[in-house]
Amino acid sequence: MSFQLDFAPALSRPDLLAAAVAAALRDLPGSEEAEVAEIDPALADTAAFCERYGVTLEESANCVVIAAKRGGETRHAACMVAATTRADVNGLVRRHLDARKASFAPVAEVTAATGMEYGGITPVGLPADWPVLVDEAVAKTASVIIGSGIRGSKLRLPGPLLAALPAAQVLPGLGVPVAS
Repeated sequence: MSFQLDFAPALSRPDLLAAAVAAALRDLPGSEEAEVAEIDPALADTAAFCERYGVTLEESANCVVIAAKRGGETRHAACMVAATTRADVNGLVRRHLDARKASFAPVAEVTAATGMEYGGITPVGLPADWPVLVDEAVAKTASVIIGSGIRGSKLRLPGPLLAALPAAQVLPGLGVPVAS
């Protein structure tokens, strides 16, 4: 059984956004197009969310935070890819960030640095020095559902709004098909 999502303008429901997300949306031109819907926090993970709320994987995108290392320095970047794909971390991302090694950043490190909850990490409101790498397909999507910074809600916004985030860089081929 699927449940209905009740979307409202995101800035009208700051209680459904992490503080950093609400602050970033207030400063983002076009943010009036962003909407938020409350969900069951136990269903924040993409597959469970899509199944319960009748949303297709094609309508959803995932944000994965990468730790890129080179010469003793670690930099973070967020990758936005369609839920039907995975980020090309060891290929495109590693080369783009000029890193020797790129891997998923430790959860505790990411949640501490962002003030966001694991399972709700979103590119909106990340630290200013973190590049946001957006797969070209996601950037061109008319509407995409992503995290809101907390597990208890989801944001829906146009892909071009993700591409307009201050630290965003659109990368063709960032998302690669998941092997079946």
